[in-house]
Amino acid sequence: MKNASPSSVSGPSFQQLIVFHAIADEGSISGAARKLEMTSPSVSHALKLLEQLLNVPLFSRTTRRVELTEAGRLLQRQTREAIGTLNVAFEEVNALSHMPTGVVKVTTPRFAFQQLISPYYQEFCQRYPDIQLEISINDATVNLVTEGMDVGVRFGDRVEDGMVAKQLTSPTRECLFCSPEYAERYGIPENIESLKNHKLIQYRFMTSNKLAPLTLWQKGESISVSMPHALVVNDTDLMIDAAKRGLGIGRIVAPMVDKYFASKELVPVLMPHWYPYSGLYLYFQQHSQKAQRVRAFIDFLIEKHPISPS
Repeated sequence: MKNASPSSVSGPSFQQLIVFHAIADEGSISGAARKLEMTSPSVSHALKLLEQLLNVPLFSRTTRRVELTEAGRLLQRQTREAIGTLNVAFEEVNALSHMPTGVVKVTTPRFAFQQLISPYYQEFCQRYPDIQLEISINDATVNLVTEGMDVGVRFGDRVEDGMVAKQLTSPTRECLFCSPEYAERYGIPENIESLKNHKLIQYRFMTSNKLAPLTLWQKGESISVSMPHALVVNDTDLMIDAAKRGLGIGRIVAPMVDKYFASKELVPVLMPHWYPYSGLYLYFQQHSQKAQRVRAFIDFLIEKHPISPS
């Protein structure tokens, strides 16, 4: 009886799967080669061996990109979490004798970045020079597994099940506000009904391209409110700037405008009706925190925002 060939009795190697995921993420052989610090022929050879082993094409090639086939998409879904777990395991062992190193991918909405990360990320990079932060500003609630992210920042009620969550801020509210000049010219609304006589600086989510609904709080219940629009923006800094210029009534979560209330540059509107929001949370997969590079970022952010009761 002939001996079976190695490929007939063994599955794909870890390195082959690493190469496969890099090609899928980068969309090209050359991009994967740069990411992995390999030569393009070496990447092509690893992919060829993997496709021969599985006896199925994993990518369809065009002149500019490679696209996952149905089999490729299935392999990507089925192995992404396992690859992440193995990477963490190798990092844990490697961390016994090394400083934290590698890439930490963070997803956060813009206002949370400005409030929680922007004041401190320079210090983090200086403290951990071998860690490369990759910060993605995104309004959407991001699935860390499918998007290949390590950690995210979101309101607590928007963190998906199965994630570890650490509270970074106290509960807050969404404010309504205007400039003193606007208040002098048009008056300040005295009740929710009177908002129809004013114009709102509306916010549009960058990711979904949808307008943010205006929700207020009345007699212990949330109510949806419609207002004419002064203009529509998709940036929180622009929201504040437009309100300061007297173009209409702005709306944003409280910490972003507290300093403008204190300096009298902005005036609160209908404060008793501000809609409550949960605090902001840092969230991540259970096994991710075992990676020294990710643990370093988690501990750093909690150090800077020590409100977390857990």
